[in-house]
Amino acid sequence: MENCIFCKIARQEIPANIVYEDKDFMAFLDINPRAPGHVQVIPKSHSRWVWDLPEDLAGEYFKVVRKIALAQKKAFGQEVIHGRIEGKDVMHAHFWVYPDPATIGEKTDFEGNSQKIKNNL
Repeated sequence: MENCIFCKIARQEIPANIVYEDKDFMAFLDINPRAPGHVQVIPKSHSRWVWDLPEDLAGEYFKVVRKIALAQKKAFGQEVIHGRIEGKDVMHAHFWVYPDPATIGEKTDFEGNSQKIKNNL
């Protein structure tokens, strides 16, 4: 979709702190994080909702979400990782994955938090 901000991020037309990318999915830090390391996981192709994804990609999507959550557990020393299907504010399927909001660290240290997650993938 031409004017979708997440499509623009997926096409790397606008900057983002990308922590993971493969041919179908991208994960990047949220610009208004609820906790250090708050990540948005999106399909690169536009889908309005998570359940609108083609069936063959649905399981792969959750594998990426799981991969990010496990990296966050290690990176931030947290047992509790929150996950939430979103799509109300940005009309592109996305899944929030973030450590417990009580996690110690600077939420807006995008470079540092990005590197912590990448180092633990």
